[in-house]
Amino acid sequence: MHKKSCIFKLRKYKILLLMLLPALIYTLIFSYLPMAGIVLAFKNYNYADGIFKSPWSGFENFRFFFSSGQAFKVTRNTILYNLAFMVVNTLLQLAVAIFLSEIKGKIFKKTAQSVMFLPYFISWVIVSVIAFNFLSYDYGIINSFLSSMGLNKIDFYGTPKYWIGILIFFNAWKGIGYGSVIYLSAIMGIDTEMYESAEIDGANIFQRIFYITVPSLVPTIIILLLLAVGQIFRGNFDMFYQLVGTNGILFDITDVIDTFTFRALIRSNDVGMAAASGLYQSVFCFITIVTTNYLVKRYEKDYSLF
Repeated sequence: MHKKSCIFKLRKYKILLLMLLPALIYTLIFSYLPMAGIVLAFKNYNYADGIFKSPWSGFENFRFFFSSGQAFKVTRNTILYNLAFMVVNTLLQLAVAIFLSEIKGKIFKKTAQSVMFLPYFISWVIVSVIAFNFLSYDYGIINSFLSSMGLNKIDFYGTPKYWIGILIFFNAWKGIGYGSVIYLSAIMGIDTEMYESAEIDGANIFQRIFYITVPSLVPTIIILLLLAVGQIFRGNFDMFYQLVGTNGILFDITDVIDTFTFRALIRSNDVGMAAASGLYQSVFCFITIVTTNYLVKRYEKDYSLF
């Protein structure tokens, strides 16, 4: 009976399943098949023998990563930056989405939304050029302004402490438009009768936001945070590498696991060590998302991912 039911559903939804097929093939090829490369983390890889015939090295690749003296630093930087990105981006995206939802003028709303969404499509290469034009010691807009005011210039590219704020700013600037659209679509799904009833009862705009809008967005906020937590051990390689580049002065503050692994691979061509650090990231990302989802499920089952 169960077999017949399954065949019936396959026939009934065959068009939808065929539409889903390209996404399944893409995921299989680019997400599941490459997982066979995990074996490189435990091998002394050489091009002559290939992936599966290269000699085993056990945990030597992991030992190299941790004995480099950089493992704790880059892991700390990766986690702290991602936590900062999650908090700052979530607050800004919520604020922008609520602000846009309360605007009555359609033309201004669409224009503002388009302008804020534009940075999302700009590559990090272009963003690094924009950042350099603002932060350059000799020709940057900020230092040119400081000089015109008779103040001392700031050496941004030679002072690591400034880059915590710089990286958080550019990450938020680039992602605020995309994130706010997600929250805005969730706001559009809230029953308007709730707002009308609250307005009749005398609730002002701030009361409607805090007692209707924000509580209604909690499931969306939690789901997006859970997805972000799943990537907490992964740094945004494009952002860190393009903005910082090979400026060794800034590495103590800006180096994350991804950039450290990339530079180590370029210098030593040690594929095994790169695979080991990638597996290290993936395992801890998995543990983090499962643990966080479990805690959310304990608090409110409907808010969990699985």
